[in-house]
Amino acid sequence: MRKLLSCVIVLLTLISVSCKETPKVTEQKKPRIFPEYNELLDEIIRSKEGVIRGVDLNSKAGIITKTETKPPAEVDKDYLYFEYAIDSVTNYSVTYNLEKDSLDEVAVQINCNDLDLSSKLFTDLKTYYEKKLPNPTEDKGYVVYNCFEGQRKPFVISLTDNSTPNKGIINLIIYKDK
Repeated sequence: MRKLLSCVIVLLTLISVSCKETPKVTEQKKPRIFPEYNELLDEIIRSKEGVIRGVDLNSKAGIITKTETKPPAEVDKDYLYFEYAIDSVTNYSVTYNLEKDSLDEVAVQINCNDLDLSSKLFTDLKTYYEKKLPNPTEDKGYVVYNCFEGQRKPFVISLTDNSTPNKGIINLIIYKDK
């Protein structure tokens, strides 16, 4: 009788434990930074603050490394290089060139194995910077935006579609206008 009673207790315990519902983990989606554009711009441009990625020209190297989400792939005097893979189709690199610990130039290269997506990204980047800096100059695949207004020192943004028939390649360079 004791064996039967202890078997029933063990069985009831197992049933009650197995019936408890485990809480489901739901993945929280980050709010979009640029909802009007392709979601990859949220990753590439990252912030509405600054010229790109939350930094402005003349920023110090320490600010740049705090802004980026991982350590640089290459570091040298007045040079920081970062590589990012967004997914299996798209990756990009960001190069920061400094002069005396002051950001002088930012170069972004976006590589994409989907030519349609690459074309969409190029169009979205053009539109984004046209809204920030109107009246761009377009010539032979280059789109150039000049900033001479307000408190900012003059700078230039050059956007180029260097895609091949097999791969999308977009170059974005932001530099001081000297």
